[in-house]
Amino acid sequence: MTDVWEVTCRPLWKRPLWFFVGLGAAGASLAAARVAYRGGLLDWLLDVWAGLGLLLTLVGIVSLRAVTAEVSADARGVHSRTLLRRRSVAWPDIADLRVRLKYANTPRAQDSRRIILVLRNGHKRLLPLPHSWSPHDPAFDAELETLRALHRRYGAPESSHLPVVSYRTAGRGWAGSLALCALLLAGAGAAAWFVPNAASDERAWKSATPCTAETPAAERGGECLATRSAVIARTEVNEGKGPSRLYFADGRPLERLEVSLEAAGEFQPGDSVELTIWRHQVREVAGAGHVWREHVPGPGSLAVVAAVLALAAGWPGARILLRLRGRRLPDDEVLPSALPFVCALVGTALWLLPLCYLHPTTLLASPSAITWAAVGSLVTLALLTWAWRATRIRTPGTAGAARASGAAGVPEVSAETEGEVFLAARFLDHTDYNPHGFGTHIVIGGGAPAVTPHPGPGRFAARPIPVERLTVKDVRRVRGSDGDTVPRSWHIAELDDAGRPVRLAAAPADLSRILRELSPAHAAPAPR
Repeated sequence: MTDVWEVTCRPLWKRPLWFFVGLGAAGASLAAARVAYRGGLLDWLLDVWAGLGLLLTLVGIVSLRAVTAEVSADARGVHSRTLLRRRSVAWPDIADLRVRLKYANTPRAQDSRRIILVLRNGHKRLLPLPHSWSPHDPAFDAELETLRALHRRYGAPESSHLPVVSYRTAGRGWAGSLALCALLLAGAGAAAWFVPNAASDERAWKSATPCTAETPAAERGGECLATRSAVIARTEVNEGKGPSRLYFADGRPLERLEVSLEAAGEFQPGDSVELTIWRHQVREVAGAGHVWREHVPGPGSLAVVAAVLALAAGWPGARILLRLRGRRLPDDEVLPSALPFVCALVGTALWLLPLCYLHPTTLLASPSAITWAAVGSLVTLALLTWAWRATRIRTPGTAGAARASGAAGVPEVSAETEGEVFLAARFLDHTDYNPHGFGTHIVIGGGAPAVTPHPGPGRFAARPIPVERLTVKDVRRVRGSDGDTVPRSWHIAELDDAGRPVRLAAAPADLSRILRELSPAHAAPAPR
């Protein structure tokens, strides 16, 4: 531990940041000059150089905020400074220090780490510095350890270990999931709102009759079907994102019409076609060898879109439910996965989407549709019940209970009678029997317990576990500091290896069996 009881954190890349600040100032000058030159607000907004200057200005503001940030800590507390705000928090008012881990979404991007101050009143503050972009950053680790040492000396930390909060843990906020859920539900409601109108339009189109000679000219092509002859002057086939078009000779009855890519390729310049007009829009183009009809989303398609959006809202809703369910857990404990609820939503989609497509507006008018919906609802209820049970939070017992008993309802079986058994488990720390974390399984029975890099059979490359050195201290759930490679449903056994802490991760039932075999009374002698 260092004897210097103060620390100051400043940005590492000051020169690049100041360069971007200068670039932002130049961008602001460019935007101001273009405003003075163009005059009107609309002309300025449409000006490319003004937009570039505005973008550089935003980059400069962000860089200025980053380059002026500073965090220091001494015997009085933690002091943070940003571009517009200064804050100081005394050590007695700080309950804990935590690390916020934000995983990268792309393989090339790096994970980021920052420090969270947890105050006695329950509020949390994210410090602007230190900020690390690597899981192995000695500078960040040194500054973090100094802050923790200051907290232990001048404050009273609530936890002895370092809590790590990530997207998998209970302490992660759920405001983003709530906003996404509300947005998807709003989209589902908007799509459902247009279903009756789409059904009405579809019925009107199917029942529309050709216009007669008595139909007034102003009403032709309204509710009745009007036909017009035309000659195609040229076609525009766009295989990219743009639309394909048909152009008509002499601009009659219209200059151009957007059609599908296939239709633009089938029609040729000089073809005589017949246009069908309904509600003053061209709905059909018929030629000698090809017919194009405008695609209008029907009520079934809109109902399916509404159902898909509503089901998609169930995923962030499930994440919110899991966080509310684990609200009493420590902030760094990993929550169960929402995958069982996703499976329930997929199972619901298998019967709900066909039902919405075939009966978008006649759900309560058809006995078969009512039966279909009732049976499907029972299936969904069963799937949701299974998902609720699968995502329950399993809290491990004490280490002694875990050693003495197996999984609930599973009788204890001796590994000696079974022979060699390979269990998926791994030590999370580098040891002489698990160098550089090479082990993926632990073999028990047929000899001393050993770490292997394979699921068997055989003890090739196995390293015996020194049972006589290990003592079980505790069994707990997975924390954010254990890494994102440990499955959420596993448990962690904290062991003492001759004074060195070691973590062993495995599924609860497998971990109980391994801990029984690690007991000196169950350990078999190592083969010679």
